[in-house]
Amino acid sequence: MTTRYALIGSGHRAQMYLDAIAGPHADVAELVALLDINPARREFHRDRIPAFADVVLAGPDELEQVITEQKVDRVIVTSVDRLHAEHVVRSLEAGADVVVEKPLTIDAPSARAIQDAIDRTGRSVVVTFNYRYSPRNTALKQVIASGEIGDVVSVNFEWVLDTQHGADYFRRWHRDKTNSGGLFIHKAAHHFDLVNWWIADTPARVYARGGLHFYGADAAASRGLAPLPARGTHDGPHDPFELDLRSDERLEALYLRAEEHDGYQRDRSVFDPGITAEDNLTAIVDYARGPILTYALNAHSPWEGYRVAINGTAGRAELEVIERAEVVAKDADGRAHVDPSAVAVTTEDAGVRERGERLVVQKHFEPAHEVEIPEGVGGHGGGDALLLRDVFVGPVEDELGRPSDHRDGIRAISVGICGNESLATGLPVDVAAFLGMDLSRDGDSAGQDSAELEGAAR
Repeated sequence: MTTRYALIGSGHRAQMYLDAIAGPHADVAELVALLDINPARREFHRDRIPAFADVVLAGPDELEQVITEQKVDRVIVTSVDRLHAEHVVRSLEAGADVVVEKPLTIDAPSARAIQDAIDRTGRSVVVTFNYRYSPRNTALKQVIASGEIGDVVSVNFEWVLDTQHGADYFRRWHRDKTNSGGLFIHKAAHHFDLVNWWIADTPARVYARGGLHFYGADAAASRGLAPLPARGTHDGPHDPFELDLRSDERLEALYLRAEEHDGYQRDRSVFDPGITAEDNLTAIVDYARGPILTYALNAHSPWEGYRVAINGTAGRAELEVIERAEVVAKDADGRAHVDPSAVAVTTEDAGVRERGERLVVQKHFEPAHEVEIPEGVGGHGGGDALLLRDVFVGPVEDELGRPSDHRDGIRAISVGICGNESLATGLPVDVAAFLGMDLSRDGDSAGQDSAELEGAAR
């Protein structure tokens, strides 16, 4: 049986889902509508895939009409983060299930609105966390679940974004926290979901610190940097922090040639005034059963990847992933680029560390041993393909519990939501009270009346 899909929000992130519908999952999925406020973006995706020639093109205000007239079974939501909750709730109430790109939403009221809509309609919401499916992260989950390192006591987790990827969040709509919730939610929802899943526990209390210390006008001025042009798309020399949309045919079509319809600029200066998202974030998270997470995110690192250490009562597991070893300063045109042959810096004790991944487990009073990580194919270490199979074909029995629903999505954003509140107040934040929701895993249901808890949160 073929499931009928509509997709709302046809920017960059939509491509993964659209390619899956037109390609490996064409036998079980059919795209019947593309919705976006910008006609050029929805037309771009329709025109690039011949199978989509007859799909309905519409604006977001026509969502309910499209669901009804096209007999849509599921809506894929890949719109701007601040619109996720609206599009999820409207889809549910119009009679469709939902697949939503992370993060589920960006604040407590909209999370409660989604839960309330699910309770009213009885429909399902799947939040896509592809990092769960990456072989390296699966391997760490297997180590923890096996009991080899005993009961988890603490987690140390550092994620660094380099000056190519990290900088990009400060060129586009993510730079405004009212759009994205900042990196604590937009990006770190992936990371907090991993921890929640790895240790099978629920965040209970969050204390956070952070700020905008590298990007933005004030930080640049403090380092004596001259202002960049307002946009990276211009003639002449380019700074490594600029993005020229003309250098990428896809970006040029999706954004530069689409500007006339909505005025959105994808290539703004990372050193602009008015940026409100933080580029350095830390959090201490207490979990319900006792483990403590210490987390750090840096968005201007020379290399990209992450390090996580899980301390247990019987030993320790350490995962290091180097996704990009370095960003070379300039090419012939002055633009930043990645050297595919690059390796990480040579250190005195570790030698030359190449791009790659390594999982080491050591029990007390025993030698360390390295756990083999299966080699994945495709995006996110092969995780994307496995995730899309579960989304479109349906999840198979999975002892690791990788498929995720809206409850996992709420748990993932709960740390960032409470982290943002902690940044604002300087105080630790109780997760259940602030969200107005019981996120416990007992029965995995809402458990308490959200209106009653909302009052307590005030």
